[in-house]
Amino acid sequence: MTDNKVNTGHNMEDKELIKNARKPVGELGHQILDRMNKSHESMAQWGVSHFEIKENDKILDIGCGGGKNIERFAKQISAEGKVVGLDYSEVSVEKSTKLNQEFIDEGLVEVIQGSVSQMPFEDDTFDIVTGFETIYFWPDFINDLKEVNRVLKKDGLVFFCNEAVYHEGKMEKYDDLVELLDMKIYSEDVLEESLKKSGFKDFKAHFNEENDWICITARKN
Repeated sequence: MTDNKVNTGHNMEDKELIKNARKPVGELGHQILDRMNKSHESMAQWGVSHFEIKENDKILDIGCGGGKNIERFAKQISAEGKVVGLDYSEVSVEKSTKLNQEFIDEGLVEVIQGSVSQMPFEDDTFDIVTGFETIYFWPDFINDLKEVNRVLKKDGLVFFCNEAVYHEGKMEKYDDLVELLDMKIYSEDVLEESLKKSGFKDFKAHFNEENDWICITARKN
């Protein structure tokens, strides 16, 4: 890491821009969200191929960022369904709202500012909860997973998709990024153990070996 550049594990990038990956703010926040909507698209398409959405599903996307996955889900549901995006960044909420305004007007989508640690939803509200490239930043992973469990219906599905996976002895390339963003990169084993501790079952992990992506699914007990 230099004064103005950071190694993301893939490229050298502008440090101030990448800082906004954790909580987008201001003009740089808008820039990083535009980039994420494009750069994460291949991973998101691969990830969502591992679960099915029904027309009447109630879906929560945590850390909704630029809102691309909200849009993706909204296209797959009927008037009986609902997609809710949650993000603690004001800029992300603004961006997701703008992208999905038509679906919001139709009553299919709602975008809310808030934290995964204390979500403003009733128990047993959602059929599916998703998180794309977001669990790295959750402040208290086990308790936050319990909060996800709380808002899911019985047998509801949780899905996470990450571009970075922890591999023993192979994490040096992420050192700069972890330090800059105060992020945690999880292994498959830690994800499985954490979900079991938090009241989930039927853990499944899928890997994209070419890109070192991981996506996982589990169901509420």
